[in-house]
Amino acid sequence: MTEAPTRTSRILRRIRPVPDWPQAGVLFRDLVPLLADAPAFAEAVEAMASSLTGTEIDAVAAIESRGFWFGAPIAARLGTGLLPLRKPGKLPPPLRSESYTLEYGMAALEVPVGAVRAGSRVAIVDDVLATGGTAVAAFRLLEKLRVEVVCFSFLLTLESLGGRERLDGLRTPVRAVLDLP
Repeated sequence: MTEAPTRTSRILRRIRPVPDWPQAGVLFRDLVPLLADAPAFAEAVEAMASSLTGTEIDAVAAIESRGFWFGAPIAARLGTGLLPLRKPGKLPPPLRSESYTLEYGMAALEVPVGAVRAGSRVAIVDDVLATGGTAVAAFRLLEKLRVEVVCFSFLLTLESLGGRERLDGLRTPVRAVLDLP
């Protein structure tokens, strides 16, 4: 008799690897097939939310844009607020901003001043942890708001790109449903 597939194997089967996109040498992880499969998507959200259960959280901070796919349903599932961390030009002032370097240029995240109370406990949620630059910027941005980042939650980590090691210096737990090489 064949054993039923595990939750993570069902989720993994819905993640489509796309070689050499958006540029040669990159293996892109396409999550659209996962999002299109309602049971698999629900399992992914539940797995991420379950990893946060038991942690006192006032808000889920979701990183634009793919982090929104998971952050909103996780916040609803946990009964917390959602704090969207947006790209520049998407939110009205007053704002706090954090710039960071990408492999191919500069980027920034913004959040409205007063969107969350100082001292709040926040979990940062995103789809994929690669090099960690965006996650570190999200952490630094929330520090400017004087909130406590209690953990990071990702659907998957790409271990070979070193993001988890980069986040280790922040002394904040990193949780992931899948760790891929």
